[in-house]
Parts: sequence; structure tokens; C-alpha cells
Amino acid sequence: MTNNDIFKKLRVALMLRDDQIETILSLVDFRMSKGEIGNFFRSEDHPKYMECGDQVLRNFLNGLVIHLRGTKENPKNPMDVIAIHKTEARPKEFTKSEGAPKKDFKPKTDFKKKPGTDSKFKTKKPVKKIEIIEKVQYKNGKNTKG
Repeated sequence: MTNNDIFKKLRVALMLRDDQIETILSLVDFRMSKGEIGNFFRSEDHPKYMECGDQVLRNFLNGLVIHLRGTKENPKNPMDVIAIHKTEARPKEFTKSEGAPKKDFKPKTDFKKKPGTDSKFKTKKPVKKIEIIEKVQYKNGKNTKG
């Protein structure tokens, strides 16, 4: 397993985005751009793929400890930090300005109505079920009389 695989698995497990990884690395004074970080997560046959070195992974893990646990002066609960990541990772719901359908939206129909169907809603009449199969006794060659 390569450093890139470990880095990818940690990113998915902790639900981290590239900008969050950038801030985690800056906690240990290790500066990297989002583009450089994104190159670690590409497939190996991609032209911009970059191998994650030991120094990058070591600094990320040290920064992750500080990010999750906090410092001695300002300790954090790691589960609270992970819960925050979960809420940030959820997809946002559509609002009216983002393209959600309006309440008065009526789709256009190009078909003609059948004559005699003027009402908006059709009422279904109850259908009587006809039993086609009668109750049949099956005898499998066994004598039930004893």
C-alpha cells in the first residue's frame, strides 16, 4: 500500500475536502496548494499524478492529530470534530434560487383529451375480482386415511 492509498483512505474516512487538508497541513507549518494536494488523489496513469512522499504524509498525520485533538491549552473532542465534518459533507438541499421546481409548475402536454373526460381527477370504480381457479384438493398418491 502506497502513501497515496493511505492518504486517499484517510480523506474518505474522515470526509475531508482539499481546503480542509490544506488547513490541516498549515497547522504544522507545511504549506501546499489545493492543486498539489489534488494531484495525490489522481489515478496513477494521469499525467499530473504525483507520488505522496513520506514527508507530506508525516506532516499531514501530525497536523491531523492537532486538528482532531487540539492542543494542550485548547483540547478538543475528536468525535465532535468528525461530527462537524459529517454535517459539512452532506449535500445541500435545493432552494428556489438554485433551480428547484416552483409550486405552480405545470408541465406542458401535447396530447389531446379523450371526449367525455372533462374532470381533472378520474375516480376509479371498484373492480370485482372473479375467482377463476376453484379450490381443488390435490392428492399426491398418499393415503390420508389411516
